[in-house]
Amino acid sequence: MVLGNRSTITEFILLGLSADPHIQVMFFVLFLWIYLLTLIGNLMMMTVIRMESHLHSPMYFFLSHLSFLDLCLTSVTVPKMLENLLSQKKSISVEGCLAQAFFVFSIAGTEAFMLSAMAYDRYTAICQPLLYGQLMNKQLCGGLVWLSWGLGFLDALINTLMTLNLDLCGAHVMPHFSCELPSLFSLSCSDISINFSVLGFSTIVHAFGTLLLVFFSYACIVSTILNISSTTGRSKVFSTCSSHLTTVSFFYGSAILRYLMPTLSSPLELIFSLQYSVVTPLVNPLVYSLKNKEVKEALKRMWQKGLQHFRQQRTGRG
Repeated sequence: MVLGNRSTITEFILLGLSADPHIQVMFFVLFLWIYLLTLIGNLMMMTVIRMESHLHSPMYFFLSHLSFLDLCLTSVTVPKMLENLLSQKKSISVEGCLAQAFFVFSIAGTEAFMLSAMAYDRYTAICQPLLYGQLMNKQLCGGLVWLSWGLGFLDALINTLMTLNLDLCGAHVMPHFSCELPSLFSLSCSDISINFSVLGFSTIVHAFGTLLLVFFSYACIVSTILNISSTTGRSKVFSTCSSHLTTVSFFYGSAILRYLMPTLSSPLELIFSLQYSVVTPLVNPLVYSLKNKEVKEALKRMWQKGLQHFRQQRTGRG
């Protein structure tokens, strides 16, 4: 595949997290466990929300989609990273690299919109409780999900297509574990000012725009909480938002900083990428299951039903 008009490059080399073979094996075991736990946690969250009828509300509707996004995000990056950790030639094709960069950007962008939709849901539930059922109807919830996917896809498509104009003049080694758009900029010997400007602009509008919606929603929520005279009431309202605030803090902090850092010179880039694409998808189901009473009770019921079914099968065979 030709990028620009000076060089024909068919693959990139991903140097990963370490060049030491022993450390690579340790990383492989660590990230394999993280990936499996992430799959189990998010699949379990999606399953319990689908099976438990009392969780069929807008908040859990958005949460199930968030779990699906986390599942997709970690599956785009971690399997290839695991493969390269055990491989001598840590390569990825140009087409595979562009596809990975597109899906990472698209899914992360969709997740940003989803988190802002979840903040609006909490605002409506707490600040407009009498109108909640009317405002957060199935049509609006479905529309917000489709809008999130559509805007995330469009933003990623524009930025990814612009990388096709990059002129790569020889260097094709990235000290990273995955392909991301800022990483490709550093491999170009042509002017990247337009690419970086578009990426920076879309990141600021996309990330800070959705973050502004989150901030506005929680500003109204805090104002409502302060007007509640009961300490128990305040605690109950805050507990419904704490999980979402934790997720927002983990995701936005690392993702925004990653896409505003265009070079490959800092190890912080690896940390930021690991946090939003590997750690956050693992933490989210833990946060929502440990800090949410309804989810914990639903998981307990599902576990008890599973044990009961298993015992009945053993009794039947006996």
